[in-house]
Amino acid sequence: MAQGVLPFQYKEQIQNSGMTALGGLPVYLDLAQAAGLRDAIRRHLQVRGEGSQGWSDEQIVMALILLNLAGGDCVADLERLEADAGLCQVLRKVEHHGLPRRQRREMERRWRKERGRSFPSASPVFRYLAAFHDPAEEARRPGGTAFIPKPNEHLRALGQVNRDFVAFVQNRSAQASATLDMDATLVGSDKAQALWCYEGYRSYQPFNVYWAEQELVVHSEFRDGNVPAGHQQLRVLQETLEQLPAGVEKVLVRSDTAGYQQELLRYCAEGKSARFGVIEFAIGADVTESFRQAVAEVADDQWQPVVRSDTTGRPYPTGQQWAEVCYVPNWAGHSKKAADYRFLAVREPLRQQLRLPGCEEPTAEQDSVELPGGERYKLRGIVTNRSQDGNELIQWYRQRCGKSEEIHAVMKEDLAGGKLPSGDFGENAAWWGIMILALNLNAAMKQLVLPASWRRKRFKALRFGLIHLAGQVRERARQLEILLNPRQPALVLLRQVRERIARLARGAPERVLAPG
Repeated sequence: MAQGVLPFQYKEQIQNSGMTALGGLPVYLDLAQAAGLRDAIRRHLQVRGEGSQGWSDEQIVMALILLNLAGGDCVADLERLEADAGLCQVLRKVEHHGLPRRQRREMERRWRKERGRSFPSASPVFRYLAAFHDPAEEARRPGGTAFIPKPNEHLRALGQVNRDFVAFVQNRSAQASATLDMDATLVGSDKAQALWCYEGYRSYQPFNVYWAEQELVVHSEFRDGNVPAGHQQLRVLQETLEQLPAGVEKVLVRSDTAGYQQELLRYCAEGKSARFGVIEFAIGADVTESFRQAVAEVADDQWQPVVRSDTTGRPYPTGQQWAEVCYVPNWAGHSKKAADYRFLAVREPLRQQLRLPGCEEPTAEQDSVELPGGERYKLRGIVTNRSQDGNELIQWYRQRCGKSEEIHAVMKEDLAGGKLPSGDFGENAAWWGIMILALNLNAAMKQLVLPASWRRKRFKALRFGLIHLAGQVRERARQLEILLNPRQPALVLLRQVRERIARLARGAPERVLAPG
């Protein structure tokens, strides 16, 4: 009987032919090896330490990283990787690569019976993630207030793995400055244990610190949905500074109004960091009544246009204006020894006044100001300790917005961060932390290895043009060969990529590939 309308049929492949639908994914294993990621997992994570039976820390964590890169978003999707015979063959071959004979034998002794799978099934993965959850911390939760459980030793170890990977990228492509974009993102959840966020739904709200120059997430703290974004933000910054690798000489911070906190601003402006001294910043300022009053007193000729540049470098107006505001909040003080803070205001004419149904009078937006002439403006404030031109400062400050939103979208949509596996806080925190490793591994691939034309590509393009490639894996003379169609455009690229990774493994200086 015909299976459909057109002349083709689906049939079962009887023999194991080594076919793979993920012919480009092994280059990420190559980069992970060159970067010492597998070694860092073995060194720091001891959930499945020596003497344990079954899957090791490295095997489970690397399986979940590959799951993220391939496009899976739940633990059950590991079965789809297990069904890829060619990828399984590659994974089995590289697991023991570089290990001394003693460690290889220890790996083999972990299995009482013959090992039948290349990727772990769902049950051992869930048991593994459960080790990151701390019931004692959960018992300390106060009712109705923000609470951040202390990470147990395994969650801290996962952060150490990420720190070592960031250090590798810095070692191969050194940056003297670290512009840190600090922001939180909401991850919706239908679990009963998830708490309600300010948007009115159950969620978690991880807080992330993104290093703009390296395009890496240096630090990420998993949080409940009811924890405000600015909660203990200074502590998070201090922890991030401790994780920055050698070679970083200057730190700059950007944040929205969640970072408008007296202790954070003073820490940066007064040079309280023993390692970095004064930290330059631009942070969104609260539009308070006193700030509105100060803005209203700015003379009309003091307002200057906010100008942006297009992709060709030509400036164009935005319809917004900016001005320096003579504003000194009480916390800043008036002492001559106090740090200098600049306040900038950005205003934009409100083209339409908002009217609520049944209301005769127009309602004013919360962050707005009305000038003596009656014209109303949408208003935003920025506080900074930088001395650069106001228009340049505004453009630099706004760079965090688009990139931060893009990274959060990648975490939750392109990778598996948007689909948390459990109702237990620690399990979700581990799932999120492993996703961060996959995110940074891909960032390093684009930053250090791929041609410049691939640097801005999202995962959709990477998977279509690099990862999801049909091929066949075979072994010849104790070496694996991944066979691709000679007409496959990515074949030349994959060879270039592997040569570049080999140079990185040897510590060779960075050399950007020609556009391709």
